[in-house]
Formats: sequence, C-alpha cells, structure tokens
Amino acid sequence: MSEYILPHDLKGEPQRLRLMSALLDPMERGHIERLGLRLGWRCLEIGCGIGSISQWLAEKVAPAGHAVASDIDVSYVADLKAPCLEVGRLDILHDAVEANAYDLVVCRAVLHHLAGARQAIESMISALKPGGVLLSIEPDMLPCTVTEPETIRSFWQGWLQWSAEAGIDYFIGRKIPRWLDSAGLEDVDGEGHTALFNGGSDWARYWLMTIHELESALLQSGHVTRNMLDEFYTRLQEPHYWSSVITFTANWGRKPA
Repeated sequence: MSEYILPHDLKGEPQRLRLMSALLDPMERGHIERLGLRLGWRCLEIGCGIGSISQWLAEKVAPAGHAVASDIDVSYVADLKAPCLEVGRLDILHDAVEANAYDLVVCRAVLHHLAGARQAIESMISALKPGGVLLSIEPDMLPCTVTEPETIRSFWQGWLQWSAEAGIDYFIGRKIPRWLDSAGLEDVDGEGHTALFNGGSDWARYWLMTIHELESALLQSGHVTRNMLDEFYTRLQEPHYWSSVITFTANWGRKPA
C-alpha cells in the first residue's frame, strides 16, 4: 500500500480522515449490524485510519470478542487503547494474514488505491473463519460525470483522468460483487450510498480538504487548471450550490461454512 496517494504525513490529513469518519461511520456501522455482529466475534479492519470503526467493533464484541485495527501506518492509532482492541501494522498486499481467524473483516476506501485489489480481497477472504463475513466499502464516482454546471463537470473529468494515471480506480465499487462471487463467497450483495450536498456542508468541506491536499498533483498532471480549481473552490462554498459526486458502494459476502 506504499502507493497510497494520501499518506498520513500530509498536512491536514488527520482532520480530513476525522471528517470522513463522521460522514461514513454511521452507514458502515449499520451494514455491520445487519450482517449479524454479535458478542464474542473476532474482527479485523484493514486500513483503519483513525480507528473509529475498530474501536466501535471492540466495544460491540466485548468482553469475549476481539477487534484488530490495522493499517500500513498506525501513527494515528498508536495511542488508541480499549478493552478487546489490538492495534497492528499490516500491509494487506505483502504481509501474512492469520488464516481462518476472523468472524468479520471490514475494509473501507482502501482497495481503489491498490493495483492488486483482487489479491487484497483474496487475502481478506483467507482471514475469514468458515461462515465469516467480508464487508467492503469503496467508491463509484459515476455521479460526478453528470454534475452541473459544465465547468464543474470538466473539473471532475480532469480529476478522473489524473486519478486513472495515478493508478486509482474510482469506479471499483461496482466491480467488487463479481469478485466476491468468483472467489466463492455466498450471499453476495451490495448497495450504494450517495450523498446530495450543498456548498458549505460537511461533504463540501471534505472535498475541499481533499482537493487542497492534492492541488499540486492535479495542476502538475495538466488535466486540471488553476481556473478549474478556483471555480470548484467557489462553488463548494456556495450554500445554494447542490451536487452529487460519489457513491460509496458497500458489498458483502459470507465464506462457506
């Protein structure tokens, strides 16, 4: 995962991740609960970020269960301590994962950065106990391709061209169900969560923070211009500008018992 385009040492990254967790954790927790989370489960989170989901999992499975918060960089969670919670560094593409060990493996907004996304999924499946559940939440940025006005749509087209060249797959969410199916998982299913938001909202702040962090790379790519960025920044601060940019696609399946 060394190719992750937003490493932890970027200025503003902790704040961006905290905002992302506030926006997406409720949706993810809902999916996990519907998948049958119960006391005593052993859980593994891949790419835990600030650790909010792992900490919540540890609380839910206590006192007999166990949750592991893993990331390639655990600096944001190094001091995170709670009963039934373990923090550990893990590169899902290159490190060995304990086999047949977990009732639940969860991963959010990680696979779209990985050239070996299918390999990562196979490793996560190997970590599941028979009957265990895998939950993947990844982006599908189809909504941004029809945004209005045309100037903003052009910005997102430039963003997608840059991301493709950087090896980021912002349409991976729709691909994962067939990967889970072909890997032999049962009860494969999924659904998408698409926020419709206005300028100045938390979602607008999330995108402003993300684009600010990546501004130099976007300009250097030649697919995004300064005028396009200025238009984007202006629109996403206008309370009467409404947009839909991304669908977070939750996909899940169960390892045969």
